[in-house]
Amino acid sequence: MTFFKTEDLPATEMLPGVMRRAVYLDNVMITFFDFEPRRVIPAHAHPHEQITYVVRGALAFTMGQETRTLRAGEGVCIPPNVTHSAVVLDEPAFVLDAWNPVREDYK
Repeated sequence: MTFFKTEDLPATEMLPGVMRRAVYLDNVMITFFDFEPRRVIPAHAHPHEQITYVVRGALAFTMGQETRTLRAGEGVCIPPNVTHSAVVLDEPAFVLDAWNPVREDYK
């Protein structure tokens, strides 16, 4: 795939109220998340590098022992195997995640 429209990418309900779409090449992936308000992404870790960027809305994002509110225009860089979680605040959120290597489970 070379050109794409986010809305045309297949959507997967990852958790109730959390929709995920993905675009990828061999070595890089971007996922697009639509979150309903007050959704919780439980604490987890994975071997992938991850960069999260908030386009719209706000998240209380915890990485390790630190929690920060991320609003539109803000993000976080997550090294491999670092535990992190998020809680969507009181409005819908649209968030991009960049991955390396590609998450095969998100294709």
